[in-house]
Amino acid sequence: MSLERRWIVAIWLVGVAAAIAVVAHTRYITDLSAFLPAHPTPTEQLLVDQLTDGPASRLILISLEKGDSALRAQVSAAMAQRLRGDARFSHVDNGESVTADRDREFLFQHRYLLSDAIDPRHFSAAGLRSAIEDTTSNLASSAGLMLKSLVPHDPTGEMLHIVDELSRTPGPRTQDGVWISADATRTLMAAQTAAGGSDTDAQELDLAAIRSAFAAAAAVVPGAAVVELRLSGPGVFAVSARSKIKQAATRLSLVSSVLVICILLAVYRSVVALGLGLLPVATGALVGVAAVALGFGAVHGTTLGFGITLIGESVDYSIYFFISASKSWRHMLWPTIRLGMLTSVVGFASLLPSGFPGLAQLGLYSISGLIAAALVTRFILPELLPAGFAIRDVAPLGVRVGRLRDALRRSGGPLLAGAACALAAAAAFVIYQHQHTLWNHELSALSPVAPEALAYDATLRADLGTADVLDLVVISGPSLEAVLRGAERAGRALQPLIDAGVISGYDSPALYMPSQLTQQARRDALPDDESLRASLRAAMADSELKDDSLQPFFTDVQAARSAPQMTPDDLRGTSLAMGFSALTLHRDDRWNALLAMHAPNRAAAPGTDLARVRAALTSARLSDATVLDMKAQSDALYASYLHEAIRLSLIGLAFIVVLLWLALRSLRRVTRVLIPLVLAVLTVTAGLALGGQRLTLLHLVGMLLIVAVGSNYALFFDHESAKDGESSPRTATPLTLASLLVANLSTVIAFGLLSFSQVPVLEALGMTVAPGAFLALIFSALLTSRVPPAPAGATTDAHA
Repeated sequence: MSLERRWIVAIWLVGVAAAIAVVAHTRYITDLSAFLPAHPTPTEQLLVDQLTDGPASRLILISLEKGDSALRAQVSAAMAQRLRGDARFSHVDNGESVTADRDREFLFQHRYLLSDAIDPRHFSAAGLRSAIEDTTSNLASSAGLMLKSLVPHDPTGEMLHIVDELSRTPGPRTQDGVWISADATRTLMAAQTAAGGSDTDAQELDLAAIRSAFAAAAAVVPGAAVVELRLSGPGVFAVSARSKIKQAATRLSLVSSVLVICILLAVYRSVVALGLGLLPVATGALVGVAAVALGFGAVHGTTLGFGITLIGESVDYSIYFFISASKSWRHMLWPTIRLGMLTSVVGFASLLPSGFPGLAQLGLYSISGLIAAALVTRFILPELLPAGFAIRDVAPLGVRVGRLRDALRRSGGPLLAGAACALAAAAAFVIYQHQHTLWNHELSALSPVAPEALAYDATLRADLGTADVLDLVVISGPSLEAVLRGAERAGRALQPLIDAGVISGYDSPALYMPSQLTQQARRDALPDDESLRASLRAAMADSELKDDSLQPFFTDVQAARSAPQMTPDDLRGTSLAMGFSALTLHRDDRWNALLAMHAPNRAAAPGTDLARVRAALTSARLSDATVLDMKAQSDALYASYLHEAIRLSLIGLAFIVVLLWLALRSLRRVTRVLIPLVLAVLTVTAGLALGGQRLTLLHLVGMLLIVAVGSNYALFFDHESAKDGESSPRTATPLTLASLLVANLSTVIAFGLLSFSQVPVLEALGMTVAPGAFLALIFSALLTSRVPPAPAGATTDAHA
């Protein structure tokens, strides 16, 4: 090997080593953040924040099933104790009263700052009389025993009022001291992770910690072996999806590799050719993932799964090389392969300007992977061929394929063009009929989460009594104080809607931590000792309570007048901390307060009337409030994503036409190359529509791949037809036909296996590209070149 050749191989090896190093340290994600805009509008940014780091994304629902409730309660208590000491979790709750004493102490200590009943009128003689009468009447209720001990300190009933306000939303049932489901078959627990839901690596560690805590608890609780642990929540789905995509990609890569290897081994009859032929595939996949990792900082699971598609396309390059290998290969076949590769690159380059990272990732991966695979075929494989290298002569296979193809062309003759037009018209008609249902505009269509898992998640949330996190009022501002003030104003605007039954209630961070302004107003409303005593004497003229028995009340009020205001740090160690942190979100220099609305009775109303919610906020002049319908907003965002992808794909098609025109310099030849590709795309799209399949983004990417793969076939047939001039067309040589057949078979196998992946995004690619690539070959063979003349003899160009 010459020095120049050694340098070429050395550069390739260094590049592969660098790509391996990058891939080994790459972070892989599976959440929907890659399908959200890179430069969102303010409303879109709110949606992005909620989907990636919002409270819902950090909640893990834990269910213990089987075994009796007492046994599950013991396991739950042991698990919770272990998890509460783990810094990975900001809060863990299973209904135990471990924070009950701290909760009561906190609420009682800050009752005059937390109670929304506190105002100057509350401590007037009339206000005190009314409050004390309510307290006296409540002494006969079930809470009377607790109230009796509190009356000397809290005759106005602030503590009970706060508890009532915080208990508006019914919580889960409690049995054996822990939460249970409505049917008592599950013991429940909720864990809030410190890491955001978009951090899939951290979420995976959190889930491992929960499983470890369960195993430790089951080991110390007698008979706990029968108890089963089930987890749900966005973090669970993200980790499971990543694992599922990785497993499917790995499994299908291995299976398709084995099948392709068997085919190539049967064709080549050379282990050396087989080994060398896989180098472009491996190099392309490595370079593709490394390029995405360097360009985006993380690789989405969809892109990772997309990687196995290079097996189907980049292996074609080495097949063309080995089957048609000769000293003139670079001059005869490489220009056609290069043009086909550039056609694919131009098509996928149209995805790079996309404002959605996921789409741009697919574009960058395809471009870098295909270029790398083609360059390895062109510059590396020839340098690695051993002396005397040869593979099995497959010209006889090409001869048989050519005879069949030519027979079809001669027998069909002019009818082929008419049949192609009829097929295109029929496919276009089917697509037109399904135009309103052809595309799936819901973001959930890209989710690999099974419907059964989503239904189970909804069941757990119903048992826990969580708010409908799909409907939020979001208050944005530059500081926590600003958003808490906004949350208080929004709460006042929503109160009439609760009274009217439009919503059944809402959760607000201001219920747990009023703004500093509100706290100051309530503290200012507390009277001095002399005024309070005078008002109380007037209020108690006919009361059973005596002034001298309420000395603790006077002392507490005066202490509250000079006590410091509450801060979020004061919530630590209470169950209120989880509620507050779940409803506030801080990112960069912006704060968000979330008011999660509880839908009305589903039997009486189909859902929350968000138009009335918006109208109420507008009337209150809350310009910093946004009503966020998570599902509607995410679906609308995905619809715009899909429309952008379609637009970019059409732009890519236009660039492909320009590239072919510049290369072929003939409108007739450009049309001849494009017709099989367009016909294949139309036919597959119509077939999917007839099969009831609604198309998603990945089907669209599959169509781009049909064009990318099929362009090689069409260009080869066009090259052979035009080699000696339009007036004297030649049929494709046997070796070319054999290489196209083997390449197509490899592509169909690689993509066809994706249809069995049980991962929606991979299935979409498989069911689109596998039939599309096959049809592209058939249409190219029958429609690209002119009808060959009848053979005058048995002569055949073997092109050995």
